Amino acid sequence: MIDREKAASPRPDFYRRGFRSLNGTWKFAFDDNNDGMREGWQNGHSYEREITVPFCYQSLKSGIGETESHTCLWYEREFTWEEQAEDARLWLNFGAVDYEAAVWINGQWAGSHSGGHTPFSVEMTPFVSRVEKTARVTVMCRDSYDTAQPRGKQHWNIETDRCWYTATSGIWQSVWMEITGPRRMENVWLTPLPDQGEVKVKISFAEPEICGAVRWKLKFEGRNIGTGTVTVKGKRPEFVIAIQPEDPIDNTVHLWSPDNPKLYDLELEYLEETAVCDRVETYFGMRSIEVKGNHVLLNHFPLYQRLVLDQGYWPDSLMTPPDGEALLKDLELVRAMGFNGVRKHQKIEDPVFLYLADHLGILVWEEMPSNYEFCREGMAALLHEYGEVIERDYNHPCIITWVPFNESWGIRNVLFDQAQQHFAETFYHYTKALDPYRLVSTNDGWEAVKADFVGIHDYESDGEVLAGKFGDVAELARWTAVGKMVLSEGHSYGGEPVFLSEFGGIAMEDGKKESWGYHEKAAGPEAFEERLRRLTSAVNGINGLAGFCYTQLTDVEQETNGLLYADRTPKLEVERIAACMAGKEKQNG
Repeated sequence: MIDREKAASPRPDFYRRGFRSLNGTWKFAFDDNNDGMREGWQNGHSYEREITVPFCYQSLKSGIGETESHTCLWYEREFTWEEQAEDARLWLNFGAVDYEAAVWINGQWAGSHSGGHTPFSVEMTPFVSRVEKTARVTVMCRDSYDTAQPRGKQHWNIETDRCWYTATSGIWQSVWMEITGPRRMENVWLTPLPDQGEVKVKISFAEPEICGAVRWKLKFEGRNIGTGTVTVKGKRPEFVIAIQPEDPIDNTVHLWSPDNPKLYDLELEYLEETAVCDRVETYFGMRSIEVKGNHVLLNHFPLYQRLVLDQGYWPDSLMTPPDGEALLKDLELVRAMGFNGVRKHQKIEDPVFLYLADHLGILVWEEMPSNYEFCREGMAALLHEYGEVIERDYNHPCIITWVPFNESWGIRNVLFDQAQQHFAETFYHYTKALDPYRLVSTNDGWEAVKADFVGIHDYESDGEVLAGKFGDVAELARWTAVGKMVLSEGHSYGGEPVFLSEFGGIAMEDGKKESWGYHEKAAGPEAFEERLRRLTSAVNGINGLAGFCYTQLTDVEQETNGLLYADRTPKLEVERIAACMAGKEKQNG
């Protein structure tokens, strides 16, 4: 069951009670001449503008709505807090800031971060007065059109075109404050082992060395089903919790699946002597995902994936959801249209999205936003940020596949260039080192290197022609998809599962020359439905296919090939779309 209080928080998967949201009105300035550091704006500045956080300045929801490039941005806000314990520590958290951020508290440097899609925290405690209980937070952000920078679908020019959209700069996910005791759990990684009936727990602390105990409480559907206390020391202690089966006949744990997304709630308290130093609420799902032959298995049973490509853009707020209900609405529409999952394309989505997907049983492929230049700086930036992505989202049972690269973006010569092949395959092995329990589609689309399955993108408009390409998977190495080879040189097909991980892309006539879809636009709803039905019927009939991903969920700016308009209005009744996705014939009447 979705906890509305947690769903309204910035990290429902890593929840501390009593957090203070700092979303809302901040002072704001562009600094195109880089005057801020020279003049010491962190020590005080007369700001002439305001911005609504967490919306980027390019969006209308920010209150600014200017799409021109500004490479340096300054934010400032003052706030107070309630009385806290003598040994309490204060933390300032940022969900995501694109691309570089430096933070000052009351004019004193508190920390920095690089990477536009991952969270970071700075400690406020040394810089604030416990008497005044007031903080002035100053944030300087730098963003650019550098193609070595991981940017996903954000265009590297002012004018958008093709499938690249308006850029997002600065703060674009939530900002909040938390108060802990004298110790702080930075991260908790939960590894479900359903066959053993256990979950492995690993905790990372902010301090270099702790010595105390972790008290845990396990719940299922509100019922207490286990408690315990474990002695821990060091910076990253680990322990195992055995889950006692509730049914002596089945003698199994409750498994997570799209049809039955069962979740266990876990409360963790870190204690020194009898004092609670920190407390976090999280959860996990007991499920396994693996490849056996040419099948993907979920909990040891074959899984056919019906995914939709989801880019997570909104007209007035760009990459930031416009309100608290937007993400839930998207996922409910995904389910209503007959899909069991999404391929979250070129975006690391707000943690609330993954929380909702976990609870609704929506499968997720999580895809790293690409950079577009193969160089030393780009390689280092991509590898670093990708590791932070897995660190943040490791616990979500909805995520079954990691996608480091899409269509050779950033590795344009991977077909034959061994250096680029080595770099791409580094991500496969790095992912498996961090998370050996999920699948990896290393370079999804074409020119594949080592991966757990073969993901193919093909926008052939004739369903029969498209289905015919999959008639003999043994010939896979000689296939072309959209003019690209399916496998890179030196790689051969070894019987892995095959996904049609992008197809469709049908647009409907809207009278706009700049809008586009794949092939000619459908003349109206009836023509749109007919093309959609012919295509999906053929795909559903392909023997041996492990699943598909239809492009796409919504229109995004000039790319108007969504099943929904950009405002989330369906182009057909959702029941008709669901029938198409299931391969059903059109019913008369």
